Amino acid sequence: MGRPREHHEGTRAALRAAAERLVAEGGPDALSLRAAAIAAGTTTRAVYSLYGSKDGLVAALAEQAFEYLATGIAQLPTTSDPARDLVDVGAVVFRGLVRDHPSLYRIAFQRIVPGLRAEPELVAARSRAFDSLQGRVQRAKDAGLLGRTSVGDATVALNAMFEGLANAELRGATLPILPAGKEERAWRHALRAVIEGFSASARSL
Repeated sequence: MGRPREHHEGTRAALRAAAERLVAEGGPDALSLRAAAIAAGTTTRAVYSLYGSKDGLVAALAEQAFEYLATGIAQLPTTSDPARDLVDVGAVVFRGLVRDHPSLYRIAFQRIVPGLRAEPELVAARSRAFDSLQGRVQRAKDAGLLGRTSVGDATVALNAMFEGLANAELRGATLPILPAGKEERAWRHALRAVIEGFSASARSL
């Protein structure tokens, strides 16, 4: 009979949630193995057992951000309007990560916690998120909405726009760029303009 695992998935989830909360409330300097263990109601031994180190825990948080995106895009309904669906990827899914889990976004994209390494699991999660976005871009290409822009180039451009809008929204009242109370509208307007620009490339080149 196998030896029961001392630390199960519930402990993993509790540690990730505690670490995310610590960063949200106190910034990256607030995150330590001891603080995460105490907040999760477990021990530092559990953290070492499950994540190996603080860097491993940080990588797991970044992985969670990319899994959020991959899952969100996969679950987003498709409609007869591929352009609108692409806008929803940004305004609903990517912005959802920014609004619901800003600390995870900052860890994964802004790398606010030192020591983030490209662990295989993290790289795989990032690839799944990027591939999910690229699949939606391919639908727009198939519908003739990208002009001469390749699927790869359009995917990179949209991802860059997502990150730029996310960073602008996360500034909040500090050097604000997006109009207060109209952030989603700003996302949708900007993304629609980018997609229309892809289509216009066929006429301008």
